[in-house]
Amino acid sequence: MKTTVFISIAVILLSSCQSKTVTKLDPLVISSSEVVVKINGNEFRDLNNNSLLDIYEDSGAKIEDRIEDLLSQMTLEEKAGMMFINGAPVSADGKPDGNEGLEGPASRMASVVENMNNLKMTHFNIWSIPSDPNIFAKWYNNAQQVAEKTRLGIPITIASDPRHHFSNTIFSMSAKGFAQFCEMPGFGAIGDEDLVSEFANIVREEYLAVGIREALHPQIDLATEPRWSRINGNFSEDAALTARLVKPYIRGLQGEVLSNGVACMTKHFPGGGPQKEGLDPHFSFQKGQIYPGDNFDYHLIPFEAAFEVNTAAIMPYYGIPTDQTDENVAMAYNKTIITTLLREKYKYDGVVCTDWGLITDRPMGPDVVWKARAWGVEDLSAADRALKIIEAGCDQFGGENRPELIVQLVNEGKLTEERIDVSIKRLLKQKFELGLFDNPFVDESKVDEIVGSEASRALGEKTQKISMTLLKNDNSTLPLEQKKFKLYVENIDSTTVANYAEVVATPEAADFAIIRLNTPWYPAETNVPFAKGFHHGDLDFKGDEKQRILDLLNKVPTVVDIYLDRPAVIPQIANAATALIANYGASDKSVCEVLFGNTAPQGKLPFELPTSMQAVENQKTDMPYDSKNPLFKFGFGLSYESN
Repeated sequence: MKTTVFISIAVILLSSCQSKTVTKLDPLVISSSEVVVKINGNEFRDLNNNSLLDIYEDSGAKIEDRIEDLLSQMTLEEKAGMMFINGAPVSADGKPDGNEGLEGPASRMASVVENMNNLKMTHFNIWSIPSDPNIFAKWYNNAQQVAEKTRLGIPITIASDPRHHFSNTIFSMSAKGFAQFCEMPGFGAIGDEDLVSEFANIVREEYLAVGIREALHPQIDLATEPRWSRINGNFSEDAALTARLVKPYIRGLQGEVLSNGVACMTKHFPGGGPQKEGLDPHFSFQKGQIYPGDNFDYHLIPFEAAFEVNTAAIMPYYGIPTDQTDENVAMAYNKTIITTLLREKYKYDGVVCTDWGLITDRPMGPDVVWKARAWGVEDLSAADRALKIIEAGCDQFGGENRPELIVQLVNEGKLTEERIDVSIKRLLKQKFELGLFDNPFVDESKVDEIVGSEASRALGEKTQKISMTLLKNDNSTLPLEQKKFKLYVENIDSTTVANYAEVVATPEAADFAIIRLNTPWYPAETNVPFAKGFHHGDLDFKGDEKQRILDLLNKVPTVVDIYLDRPAVIPQIANAATALIANYGASDKSVCEVLFGNTAPQGKLPFELPTSMQAVENQKTDMPYDSKNPLFKFGFGLSYESN
């Protein structure tokens, strides 16, 4: 049961830990092991278990005073641990040190308990979670109980990549109980700020319900290089549209006050879109970020909007801003980018956390090593890489758990503890603003009520449908009349389609065909398995696959639905299709609802679709909508009414 320690105000004053009037806390959802200091009927969490009310434990004290008090009590090792955030496995039994149900990489990861106890870490990101959100909420509360038993009782912050979208890509986690919305280009296609706000509020509520308090999003890079593999995380290639939509996104997630919100780590400063040949800088085959159109500042416009609404954190990208600064080194190593531009020009004083894995090479199997993303400083030691990142102006290391490097740098006299304190103050400020020191726990009884509610799921499905973009509709073929035609289908569930029309086994027996396609991609040549899942390469169908699609389109009037995670190059398919429609992450049911007229498509292309791969190759990587004679221009989209 809870332990309560009664202390008189006189004892508090004599202890010199506190010398002002205390205020009453809101009721806490507390663990059975928590020690509480009770003063004149008011309860406070005794985080360091000293039976006194320290300033940092007093919810009525100013945040600045609480930070200074806690900072003065932290050891160098505790400060160093706070400067790292890395993945934590979530076991199926909800135990923070458990391993039930863990498979693959998760089974080899250190538990949150190990990292708290051994490395003094207090920030973790989670990837795969059990299908039941209740288990995650249980795991989270159990992990916070472990945190409150550490020397100072510093609560942990749990972060996540997006997990509210229909598709499950490398950078968007499987929804697993959460509402499923279209991907971000779909919101760009709709262009509705109120809808983005509503979406962000749902994400906030569902994250809060299970304990996720930091979002490793929004991603507001611009899709100016159509071959880049991360376009499905962006809104658009248009800076103004992206800037307009990121504001309600951040406001919705962070809430009116951060104590009832989720801290946004907006990425990837100063814009990760202009990758040479679209090759992502997660990997050593990258060729840098290039600006042949001298358009560096264009990519800053969405971040300026994010600063206006006080994004809680910023993540720089991996790439080298080639010939844009005084040294060609990656963004997080680049003092001109982080200090001169972000800190000084934009006056940004929030947390700056690197992207994942900038310091340490990672073995991926026999004779396979995923190199640290230390582009431009490959020859530096791990410790010197960490030093250069800190000197550039960053506060935290993503995807790393190497606090011993910080301790080493201080002990060697290369780094001062005063400089570390600058970053720790920013990290502590975020924890205090989130309210984690006062009430880090979630109410497990409300998870089912909040997560994946009927209303949230309905809105998610609505975005899948209305974001769809009608590109061609010969003879007003769409919407198809229900229960009238015989249909041949490919890459779509025939049982679902059978609710709307008769499904036949061959094109020859059909009045129409429906085929769902994905934008083509071709894995990069690499021995790093993770890299093979990135959608790199050309954007057009080739060889036998292309011919097979065209044969179908020439055999029977065909409705083509294509998923645009990147701008597809499909001139011959578009010409041969009877109707062409695009989606940005949609279920078979959502697609059918649109094709058969129960919902009308409203989307406008958030990026142009080029005519050829030669046009793609001739584009300037940093310039929006500049391909020659695009097949469909940015902003294009038909409606059923216009046909």
